[in-house]
Amino acid sequence: MLIRAHKSIHKIFALVLRRMRAPLVVLISAYAISILGLVLIPGVDDQGNPWRMSFFHAFYFVSYMATTIGFGEIPYAFTDGQRLWTTISMYLTVISWLYAIGKILGLIQDPALQRAVTENRFYRSVHHIREPFYLVCGYGDTGSLVTKALTQRGLRAVAIDNRQDRINELLLTELDVYVPGLCADAGDPNNLKAAGLKSPFCVGILALTDSDHTNLEIAITSKLLKPSIRVVCRAETKSTHDNMASFGTDHVINPFEAFAEEMAIALHSPELHTLFEWLTQLPRTPLQQYEPPPQGKWILCGYGRFGRSMQKHLSRQGVSTTVIEADPVKTNCVDKCIEGKGTEAITLLAAGVKNAMGIVAGTNDDADNLSILMTAKQLNPNIYTVARQNKRGNDLIFEAIKSNHVMQHSEVVSLKVLALVTTPLLYEFLKLIKQQGNEQAQQLLPQIEQVSNSTVPDIWTLNIGYKTALAATHAIENDRRIQLGHLSSDPRDRNQQLHCIPLLLKRGEETILLPQVNQVVETGDQILFCGRYGVAELMGWTLQNHNVLRYIETGETRPDGYIWRWFASR
Repeated sequence: MLIRAHKSIHKIFALVLRRMRAPLVVLISAYAISILGLVLIPGVDDQGNPWRMSFFHAFYFVSYMATTIGFGEIPYAFTDGQRLWTTISMYLTVISWLYAIGKILGLIQDPALQRAVTENRFYRSVHHIREPFYLVCGYGDTGSLVTKALTQRGLRAVAIDNRQDRINELLLTELDVYVPGLCADAGDPNNLKAAGLKSPFCVGILALTDSDHTNLEIAITSKLLKPSIRVVCRAETKSTHDNMASFGTDHVINPFEAFAEEMAIALHSPELHTLFEWLTQLPRTPLQQYEPPPQGKWILCGYGRFGRSMQKHLSRQGVSTTVIEADPVKTNCVDKCIEGKGTEAITLLAAGVKNAMGIVAGTNDDADNLSILMTAKQLNPNIYTVARQNKRGNDLIFEAIKSNHVMQHSEVVSLKVLALVTTPLLYEFLKLIKQQGNEQAQQLLPQIEQVSNSTVPDIWTLNIGYKTALAATHAIENDRRIQLGHLSSDPRDRNQQLHCIPLLLKRGEETILLPQVNQVVETGDQILFCGRYGVAELMGWTLQNHNVLRYIETGETRPDGYIWRWFASR
């Protein structure tokens, strides 16, 4: 990156010198002619004796004369010949300066120079990052949501996108942490390297562009240039998904499959679906109660990638579906769907909308999807509605229609990415809790609502080691039994428990789901918690401070420092 910055500086100097070559030649020539004339034209001193101006005096006079400062004639009054030459020199140098200034203003506005300066600033910003950061490839709807959530958690990020308007939006957005951004093709290996791919502080690549092919290029480049790096990719087709998975991409997210799977979970395990939503929503937003989708007949409008995913997962839950598709030939749905958009009442009536329990407006056009839902509600006011929102800017109108469920692919991907990146144990917890079924989730929901004060809870992981838990690690190595209850006690009052719930304890290959407060902690343990914001900081106090941990264990408050302990012993 530093080499790239040096190259960028050389490009800037080369461009400036190339564009300013003619103005500099004109200025130097004008100054040289003016100075030479003043040296050659004779003058007189204050005694009336012949006198010639030196090159130094001539340069000094021309310098302030050319810039129109006008200090006067020095060191003696000029003769008529000198004044005539001064008049000629004045026009010559002023015109030269106007020409040079015009060229300078044009150079400042030159897109090539602005690009070089921006790149140099970006390279230096990335080079000076000395903490773990994520490289976000694609700053569209998904990338902007992920970047904002990362900075809210105090994590660093670097963004790259091929559209300048998106990078401009990044520069204008008030984020908690500064995020360098570059307008470039993220699929180009050179651009990825310049954005910090090979930096020792780059801990992950998030390929979130709108193009599956570009995301595939990013994944391949990342794994070839830095095999150990964690790569999370977005893929909207099965072929791209399988291709990415074949060479070791860590996580591949298909928003259509992910949402359809969530709907299937909501059908057979509504409390489990609510738990997933509460733990993966954007932080500090109110907890929402979700109405479970009904069993029975459903109508699917649109048989593209989203429609096929929905039909597959609904059918697995025993839900019968009728498909409406505007282009059956293109989507290979000739023999099993009704031709039409679904925006017309006649098409919905033919699909049996009056007897249907639910409808999915899943086309790639937001206006059509809104029209489908409005028409369906007029024909069947009690129908359960699911809407696909393609553009994030249409939030207001999708809120106004009050659909039971809105699928916004950028939000689906961003929430999945955050769960994988910020708290990897959360992804493992969700897989384990899914195996437990709906009853376990039903018991956990009221506990989460209580400790989080009805807002989306904070999720964090404790790593028991010297770097992050010095006091706890030292106590464990001295054969003291440190329990989860000690870590979750309020360091200000040991008789009070902090507002948090331990969700998962991982010890090597062993995992303990929903561990109890009397669970003994060992060095190397990873513990996933959820709770109110600010609890993690209080818990860190207990983990790092020997006296606080001793107080929670025994109730004894020891003075801190050798001198105070000596006074206490007296």
